[in-house]
Amino acid sequence: MNIGRPDAGGSVPPLTRTDVDLLLAVEGRPEKLDLGGQNLKGIDLAYLDLEGALLARADLSGADLSETDLTGADLSGANLSRADLSGADLSGADLGVVSLFGATLRGAILNEANLRKANLSRANFFGANLSGVNLTGADLSEADLSGAILSDGS
Repeated sequence: MNIGRPDAGGSVPPLTRTDVDLLLAVEGRPEKLDLGGQNLKGIDLAYLDLEGALLARADLSGADLSETDLTGADLSGANLSRADLSGADLSGADLGVVSLFGATLRGAILNEANLRKANLSRANFFGANLSGVNLTGADLSEADLSGAILSDGS
């Protein structure tokens, strides 16, 4: 298991699904999992229970987080560019100052999530539940909000 250790070339290789599964087994509960600042580029974490996990400043660009439970997780400052979060539950999650550029959030649940100052450019929110979401200062340029459920029920 490689947790933030540089390889022979001095760079930190991305963690794998196996690494995360082992960490979850050791911690016992997802809310104790601390992957803040880790390289998780392109990782497949689909269908995992990561409720309350600390993923702040993690690089999750291109990651598969479809159907993942991220309820109450701290993803502040994370890079989720081009990540797949289709059907993920992000209720109450902190996504402040994240990059979701080009990400897919089709059918995702974001009730009461914090997306303050987030880069949501070109993100696909088709059919997503955005009830009570804080979008203060967020960049929604070219974002697809077709069929999304907003606070007023539309």
